[in-house]
Amino acid sequence: MATTAEYTECGKWEELVGAALLGTERRQGDPAALLDAAALQTVRRRAGLRPAAAGPRPQPAPADPRPEPPEPARRRLAQLLAGRTGAGSGGGRRGAAPDLTELLPQWLATAGRHGYRAPAALLPALLDAARARTDLRPQALALAGPRGVWLARLNPDWRFALRGGSGGGELPGPEDRAGVEQLWQEGLFAERVALLGSVRAHEPAAAVRLLSSTWGTERAEDRLMFLDSLRLGLSAEDEPFLEAALGDRSRNVRATAAELLSALPGSALAGRMAERATACVGPEGVVPPTACDAGMQHDGVVKRPPAGRGERAWWLGQLVEAAPLSCWQDRFGGLDPQRIVELPIADGESWREELHAAWCRAAVRQRDAQWSRALLGAASAPPATAPGTASLAERAKLLSVLPDGERAEWVGQFVRAHGLSEAFQLLGVCDVPWAGTLGRAVVDALDAARETGSYPWSFSGVMGLAERCLDPAEADRLDALTADAGAADYPGEGAAGAAAYWAEAFQRLAATLRLRAAMRAELAPAAPLP
Repeated sequence: MATTAEYTECGKWEELVGAALLGTERRQGDPAALLDAAALQTVRRRAGLRPAAAGPRPQPAPADPRPEPPEPARRRLAQLLAGRTGAGSGGGRRGAAPDLTELLPQWLATAGRHGYRAPAALLPALLDAARARTDLRPQALALAGPRGVWLARLNPDWRFALRGGSGGGELPGPEDRAGVEQLWQEGLFAERVALLGSVRAHEPAAAVRLLSSTWGTERAEDRLMFLDSLRLGLSAEDEPFLEAALGDRSRNVRATAAELLSALPGSALAGRMAERATACVGPEGVVPPTACDAGMQHDGVVKRPPAGRGERAWWLGQLVEAAPLSCWQDRFGGLDPQRIVELPIADGESWREELHAAWCRAAVRQRDAQWSRALLGAASAPPATAPGTASLAERAKLLSVLPDGERAEWVGQFVRAHGLSEAFQLLGVCDVPWAGTLGRAVVDALDAARETGSYPWSFSGVMGLAERCLDPAEADRLDALTADAGAADYPGEGAAGAAAYWAEAFQRLAATLRLRAAMRAELAPAAPLP
């Protein structure tokens, strides 16, 4: 029962509320005095609240046996998370300072490769950064580990970590069959995805058996995610499961199953597609299918084309990209891929682009380096005359099939022949850091652009990529170019502005490369004592 004092206190508060609502003119009084009284009553009301019962303490954070990074690296991470520029890392004008937000992903990736965990004191800031930037989440959550997920359970702002991690606890080892089965049956979706990936990496066939045990009861969107995990370690042993998935009630699941089967050249689906495709394409010309029958649809061919595409061209492309590339050498009398790609099309060029684009998709899907080389052609040739495709996006995918060194050599030659404006997408698939031929070609192309008087913002995308990807060993050479850029004599109006911008851009690039080198040295594990 409320006391007399509590009723009196309530009455005073109600009186103040009424005065505020009606105004001090209708209820005589001084506005300043009203505010003072309201402030006093607010403090008294809060002080008079009875404390609620204490909630249960959270369980202690799980242990993370990984070591923290060395102290200099921890300081660097704090700097990157705060977005501050360190002394001597850029200097001068604002535009010459390195962009620390672009270096944070590299720090996280390098720390992950060394097997570090996130410093405990920086976990909240790291989770805040991952909340703001989805591109950071995989690396940030891996570094945060189980303690990051533990923290996320205490703060709704970090709930994304519960969806993207393994649920906070350690996964059972793949050899712990009872533990695996229990987590698969009872775990959260994120835990089950992580578990399936772990089992797949250890024993691919065991992952398929696990997935088969609950396949019929899974939601369509979950089936699609689980099916996608089979890309790792894909082999002929997966064929029976994938063949059964061709009859799934979800169109997206059926399409993914067909794509995975077509990446297995020896699968029954690949054989069916080869039979259909070679019936349409041969030395005598191209005769696209006239209908999309039930068998084609069962094998993943989508009947309805997107807007602007003809039906027959759409069906032809799907058949060719799903057929094993080996079938074409038999169809064309034993010719190698380069000779096949160079063949004229008997019915003219109307089907050439469609056929070559499908071969490009097949080469990427089947990871066939020989066909990728044939379809790319010479790096020095004009892109419009490429044997496979003039599309830079498609050529970047073809390059991804080649070994790292060969890929970098090809792109370096392309940059020297065609400059940087055409090379942005191709550079994105090259291994980091850009060194040797590729690194020198990029720096030479930037210097050539400076000499022509172009403004550096025309190359802002490549500049940003170079800051993240160029070999730090190029920094000394860039210092010389910085001096040249500042002293360059550009003809025409705005020449001084162009010179200043290029000097600033080169200064920023060199400073960023040195900062990356410092980050790498700071993260290097200490040498063991003798």
